[in-house]
Amino acid sequence: MESLAQRAALLRESLHKSQQATDAVVSILGSFDSRLSALDSAMRPIQVRTHAVRTAHENIDRTLRSADVILTQFDRTLEAEREIQKGPHENLQGFLDAVDRLRTIERFFSSNRSYRSSDGVLNHVNALLSKALVKMEGEFQNQLSQRSKPMEPDRLFDCLPSTLRPSSESQPEGGKNTSSENQQNPEAAVYSPPALIEPKFVPLLSKLAQQLVQAGCQQQCSEIYSEARASALESSLKNLGVEKLSKDEVQKMPWEILESKIGNWIHFMRIAVKLLFAGERQLCDQVFECSQSLRDKCFAAITKNSLATLLSFGEAIAMSKRSPEKLFVLLDMYEIMCELQTEIDTIFVGESCSQMRDSALSLTKCLAQTAQKTFSDFEEAVEKDATKNIHTDGTVHPLTSYVINYVKFLFDYQSTLKQLFQEFKKEDGTGSELAAVTMKIMQALQNNLDAKAKQYKDPALMHIFLMNNIHYIVKSVRRSEAKDLLGDDWIQRHRRIVQQNANQYRRIAWSKVCLLFIYD
Repeated sequence: MESLAQRAALLRESLHKSQQATDAVVSILGSFDSRLSALDSAMRPIQVRTHAVRTAHENIDRTLRSADVILTQFDRTLEAEREIQKGPHENLQGFLDAVDRLRTIERFFSSNRSYRSSDGVLNHVNALLSKALVKMEGEFQNQLSQRSKPMEPDRLFDCLPSTLRPSSESQPEGGKNTSSENQQNPEAAVYSPPALIEPKFVPLLSKLAQQLVQAGCQQQCSEIYSEARASALESSLKNLGVEKLSKDEVQKMPWEILESKIGNWIHFMRIAVKLLFAGERQLCDQVFECSQSLRDKCFAAITKNSLATLLSFGEAIAMSKRSPEKLFVLLDMYEIMCELQTEIDTIFVGESCSQMRDSALSLTKCLAQTAQKTFSDFEEAVEKDATKNIHTDGTVHPLTSYVINYVKFLFDYQSTLKQLFQEFKKEDGTGSELAAVTMKIMQALQNNLDAKAKQYKDPALMHIFLMNNIHYIVKSVRRSEAKDLLGDDWIQRHRRIVQQNANQYRRIAWSKVCLLFIYD
């Protein structure tokens, strides 16, 4: 028991000492907490000052970076100013690069108006850009003036297919005087539009135009370009031989002179549309790549007067007094307009060119109408021909050979005529409109021959006259393309007419022989 009591006493003593140690540690820790609080209070001003210093450093770095950017913009402005002062003559590309730099600087300071120097720099940059704009307009005009030279006829002829180039012995003729290869398939001919301005200068013109457009000077740019190119185009056509003639002048010309001018006009139209106008369209598209509307507007302004001059001549011919000999040149003119119509629609694209497209189409329709009316006039003239001079022996009348040759020439234009009449089948199955027109002309000729035959007092000569003329018609038709168009029925019917007149002549001749025997 005593040992247990001793152990209990020791345990109590140990617990008491442990409690004393715990209290001592708690007391020490409590003193540390107060010391740390005092230390934290003492450190807080230092932490604030440290944060302020760090923030100040960051602000200084940011300011230095901004200053560096601003100083760089200042340096770029000075460099650009030196290029602007020198002008575009020495180094056009460097001048354009300087303008681009000034625009970049303008955008920079416009978006950073908080900088104290922004307004002053912007004013200076805008003043430089205004000065550069004036110099660019002058340079654009100067470059176009130097590079826009009229095309010489020989250069244009070299761009034509070899079969359409005029020979050294003759002047250029249009229409049926060109080669048969291209007559049959004009679309197969290869045309190479000339470079109206040396290709190496086109990109610089394009950059100048782009800068002027970006500066809002579309109107001035358009006027400068259109004036220079229109003058070159008109001079090219003048060198080629195109004349500005009023409709009265055209209609008063002697037919021999007019016929030659019509042949040249056909050639001029082909060169103008396929080479000069196509080249101007290509150049406009390259220079004004930045603006579709501007390229269409400029192209219309450049070609308006030149196209009007060419179409005016065609309109004067279409509106002139109709006569049979004009039919073939009308068909030549109609043929070339049909050939060029698709290209005109392609080249003269856009709203700005709509009136020019309509004018070309209007001329095509006018030529078609005049040609159709000339057909009717010819038919009427054949039927009403009042020539009194008939051969005493009943041989072929000049009217017959004239009409047959006329019809033969018409068949050189068979494809054009089919297009002209918009070939359609008739209910009675007589064939195309061309066949119907040809039959009407033949019938008018036969009616006239019947009337002329009655001028013979001798019935035998009357039948010989009809037999010879109708036989000549049938023989000529059988040897020409008209055979397929008029058909075998027409030929057989007229052969029977020849035979009937031959029989009538034999009966009359036999009767005369019999009378001679009776009187003998």
